[in-house]
Amino acid sequence: MRDVLFVVGEASGDLHAGKVAEVLRALAPAVKMMGVGGDHMQRAGVELIEDVKQLAVMGFVEVLQHIPKHWVLLRRLRARIESGQIGLVVLLDYPGFNLRVAEVARAAGVPVLYYITPQVWAWGADRLPKIARLVTKAASILPFEEALLRQHGVDATFVGHPLLDRAQVLPSMAAARAQLGLDPQRPVLAVFPGSRRSEIARHLEPFVAAAREVQRRRPDVQVVVGVAPTVTIDRAQCPFPLVHGASFVVQRAATAGLLKSGTNTLEAAVAGLPHVIGYKTSPITYAIAKRVVKIPHIGLVNVVAGREVSKEFVQERFVPGPVADALLPLLDIGSPERAMAEQGLADVRSQLGTPGASHRVAEMIVGMLGT
Repeated sequence: MRDVLFVVGEASGDLHAGKVAEVLRALAPAVKMMGVGGDHMQRAGVELIEDVKQLAVMGFVEVLQHIPKHWVLLRRLRARIESGQIGLVVLLDYPGFNLRVAEVARAAGVPVLYYITPQVWAWGADRLPKIARLVTKAASILPFEEALLRQHGVDATFVGHPLLDRAQVLPSMAAARAQLGLDPQRPVLAVFPGSRRSEIARHLEPFVAAAREVQRRRPDVQVVVGVAPTVTIDRAQCPFPLVHGASFVVQRAATAGLLKSGTNTLEAAVAGLPHVIGYKTSPITYAIAKRVVKIPHIGLVNVVAGREVSKEFVQERFVPGPVADALLPLLDIGSPERAMAEQGLADVRSQLGTPGASHRVAEMIVGMLGT
């Protein structure tokens, strides 16, 4: 029986691939798994070819700086795929690199399953013909993606969002605060500056400044910072407690959140956490993004909702005063702004499907392998 090759490019992909690998190991224990990933995949029995910590970058300028490393890795993956030992390539997100892997697999006659498909609805719609040509099957995680992909010839299936697998049992606010050692009587602001080193470099200072401005206006607010397992934060640059790799616990403990745009905004929807979105990138990357991004919102929670559920502060608009203005009503349990945000988050949560995405993808893998 030939092997399964997983390729991810960042911490969230490692987490989701690890969950799929756990199920696959139970469904087809004879299947050998290898890939580019991290600790979650390794614990699930995947033999690592490359650690994902070396790859996670975002932005046009930042990606250019990593091209040599990506070419070296692509050559290594090509050798594996062309060896004849790989029966299926499973790609997760990271389209700039993973579509090149798909090209290699297609040329070698190896089928490709793309789980967490490229966000062509935001930008890069010109990739759709390439995806249709290179990808054997796609497993989409957002409700509107299946129809869009199918319209362009991609064999796509909406499997639900994998966040729901992680969130089937969430702690109460009281239990989460007890776990983190927080005062149960005082409001809590959760800060999530990002899961990539480049995001931390750009976000940490303004996120900390905004949190300090909130505390200046409301001194009883407790601040806690959620840290992805793939990054480190210098304590000298952050005066607040750091919590590593427990995003749902932090979000359940919090009254409101200040979040980087991306998957953690959907985590907040699942956790029921009203929040504000902040994002900064390099001036060149931002100038390019303004030209190519075709949607009005950058926060995934707003993209799924089709409206602004959570206020967004992007680039030069991300300054402490206005961000604090938006956060303070969310820290007030009885405010109309908070009630409206909670209803919007509930609407988003209802669109994310049902738990079991990891199991559905593992079953797709088994079917594609013919086991």
